Amino acid sequence: MDLERQREIASKGGRSVPAEKRSFSQDRELASTAGRKGGQSTGTGRPGDD
Repeated sequence: MDLERQREIASKGGRSVPAEKRSFSQDRELASTAGRKGGQSTGTGRPGDD
């Protein structure tokens, strides 16, 4: 599948939910907190992470 087709399909996922239902678009602080949590949890406990 070519890159343009992949982008077309992926963009449909974002458009499928109305803007008022997207919690991160309504609450910037919520999005910031979630991003911070995700950053803290990735890579922990893997060998070579010292």
